[in-house]
Amino acid sequence: MAQSYDVIIIGSGPGGYVTAIRAAQLGLKTAIVEREHLGGICLNWGCIPTKALLRSAEVLDNSNHAKNYGLKLEGTITADVKEVVARSRGVSARLNGGVAYLMKKNKIDVIWGEAKLTKANEIVVGKISKPIVQPQNPVPKGVLGEGTYTAKHIIVATGARPRALPGIEPDGKLIWTYFEAMKPDFMPKSIVVMGSGAIGIEFASFYRSMGVDVTVVELMANVMPVEDAEISAFARKQLEKRGLKIITEAKVSKVEKGSDSITAHVETKDGKVQKITADRLISAVGVQGNIENLGLEALGVKTDRGCVVIDGYGKTNIAGLYAIGDVAGPPMLAHKAEHEGVICIEKIAGLPNVHAMDRLKIPGCTYCNPQVASVGLTEAKAKEQGREIRVGRYSFAANGKAIALGEDQGMVKTIFDKKTGELIGAHMVGAEVTELIQGFVVAMNLETTEEELMHTIFPHPTLSEMMKESVLDAYGRVLNA
Repeated sequence: MAQSYDVIIIGSGPGGYVTAIRAAQLGLKTAIVEREHLGGICLNWGCIPTKALLRSAEVLDNSNHAKNYGLKLEGTITADVKEVVARSRGVSARLNGGVAYLMKKNKIDVIWGEAKLTKANEIVVGKISKPIVQPQNPVPKGVLGEGTYTAKHIIVATGARPRALPGIEPDGKLIWTYFEAMKPDFMPKSIVVMGSGAIGIEFASFYRSMGVDVTVVELMANVMPVEDAEISAFARKQLEKRGLKIITEAKVSKVEKGSDSITAHVETKDGKVQKITADRLISAVGVQGNIENLGLEALGVKTDRGCVVIDGYGKTNIAGLYAIGDVAGPPMLAHKAEHEGVICIEKIAGLPNVHAMDRLKIPGCTYCNPQVASVGLTEAKAKEQGREIRVGRYSFAANGKAIALGEDQGMVKTIFDKKTGELIGAHMVGAEVTELIQGFVVAMNLETTEEELMHTIFPHPTLSEMMKESVLDAYGRVLNA
């Protein structure tokens, strides 16, 4: 007979494993299915290891500018690529083991293999047919394997994978995805990065810090196209100061492969073509949901542009079947997946007052140098909606802590509804803004107005003081500028 559960979750990324833990906390008999690595892409190939790489890059940058802080470092500071990668992989391995511990602690069964839905409440787990990356080997002890399993509720949390453009498909050697870019066995002298979203620009920033000649090609008019245009323009200027070459409103129309190099044909909007030869090309043109071979089509599950269609609580159009995280559509962010999973399972458990996902209150962070972070509406989006707004700005150059840190290039921008005083958007570029943005996320969730923010005391000296000054600026009351 099939083993039965209250909840089965397919995928153990941040969305999947956090949902499993919350389900167990609520007293639901829970299992999670994984075919590659506990922790999914985020812990093993995405969020965490990239930040480890970027930390190495940050330390190298600071070391190379030690004299700016009155320090003398003897000799030349260089990067050992093997050691940089080894540290990154070690960080991932530590967290991967942490997920295994959490599954055991919360008495969650781990089923190892590839799941396929046969009914809305039944899956068959078989051998792994074609993993995206090398699966965990050996299979962890104490996990279940092939067989049939049933559950009252099944949650699809299978994540996403790199999108490939026809004719420019990654080959693992000359054309890389983030998998290869994250664990290079040598440091190329030059790279073309195709796409300037978070993944593309973070790798561009990392490789530039490592001394690589980097060219970024972006189809849209701005780098990091989802960000506020003013913040994007500021970030571009700083990136170019660091030596990155950025070509916007352009596309890589063709790639010629050499024995150990590529030549990218970069076509601009006026039809002109520039040929750029580099050691490697990183394809960072987005990701697509892992919806194939799950049995979704046979069950009649509604999908759209490669993602499962859900409501604000993770429900699909099939009773008892849910989807969360990247496979359920943008924004494809780990923290969105986690929160979406908690909402989904709490609704399943019948908890009162479960709020549907509000995508406008999901922060976005890009960990390049300088960092970029945002939440809510951009200035352009607010105007498109016909809203009357007040906009405040405050420069890092006027903040004492930023100057003391030697990080005086940046800006905080806040957007308020002119009629109500509601904070509807916040956008930042500069040092540590990925840590600062959460203050505005909390404020928006509490439906904070400008008056409440003005009456909030921020500690001095901190970078966070700029957040209040930006609010004050929106209302003509800025103090330190």
